[in-house]
Amino acid sequence: MRAFVFPGQGSQKVGMGAELAQASAVAREVFQEVDDALGQHLFRIMSEGPEDQLTLTENAQPAIMANAIAVLRVLEKEGGISLADKADFVAGHSLGEYTALCAAGAFSLADTARLLKLRGQSMQAAVPVGVGAMAALLGADIDKATALAQAAAEGQVCTVANDNDPTQVVISGHKEAIERAIALVKDHGIKRGIALPVSAPFHCPLMQPAADAMAQALAATPPGALRVALFANVTASVVTDPAEVQRLLVEQVTGRVRWRESAIAMREAGVERFVEIGGKVVGPMIKRSAGEVDVIAATSMAEIEELAKSL
Repeated sequence: MRAFVFPGQGSQKVGMGAELAQASAVAREVFQEVDDALGQHLFRIMSEGPEDQLTLTENAQPAIMANAIAVLRVLEKEGGISLADKADFVAGHSLGEYTALCAAGAFSLADTARLLKLRGQSMQAAVPVGVGAMAALLGADIDKATALAQAAAEGQVCTVANDNDPTQVVISGHKEAIERAIALVKDHGIKRGIALPVSAPFHCPLMQPAADAMAQALAATPPGALRVALFANVTASVVTDPAEVQRLLVEQVTGRVRWRESAIAMREAGVERFVEIGGKVVGPMIKRSAGEVDVIAATSMAEIEELAKSL
């Protein structure tokens, strides 16, 4: 069994998609469609920068999605591969869940781009700059990270945002609480705490205004039927009902990304091969979490051709 998986924020880099766009008209069409949907030259920022513009949450989210869907469309149209035939499940890390749903046919490409633009804007606007922060805890499992977050909170928000794999957990909340947590890592048997260069504290209760904005947006643009079942971030379990997908996407803004649990659950559901589309970030996390599985990634034309042969 196979799962197709899609990366989240932090996987963006200047130059993304440029080589693929040169090599494939199919990829160029994807980037143009996203530009048209957003009314901006996003692909120019993706391919040429500047980096500070690409890193902005409202640009990074649709950019990462566009890059992954371009890879997928090239695989489908030029490689003769149908996702619905080749994938038993899809999953995506945070914003990657929207990419997964676009891949599974629940959202059109244009709607996915617009939803992610709004998601980025509303996440950015939910908390004033400098009030929130996030940190990666290296050498931390979920129990150690949870204990550390509770110890550092002191009445403020400090919570696990991303349970990525058995060695890496991300915490999110008020800046002072995150700083206290970083100072306390050694006391909790954690190797290192690294402040992340993010503009807002994602996946914590401080994001409630963004969750409200997404609830409105998704009510106006609800997901349709899924051609492939989704493993949802906030439950680490299978969902196929569009109404349930809609509810979970709202919950996901403030909720924990249960990526480690999702990887294990997919493995237990019989998935032996994971295909990461448009990045090389979530595959390694899956390998560390799910053990004996095959992980393959495709971002370039050469890798897409290799992948098409192996499917």
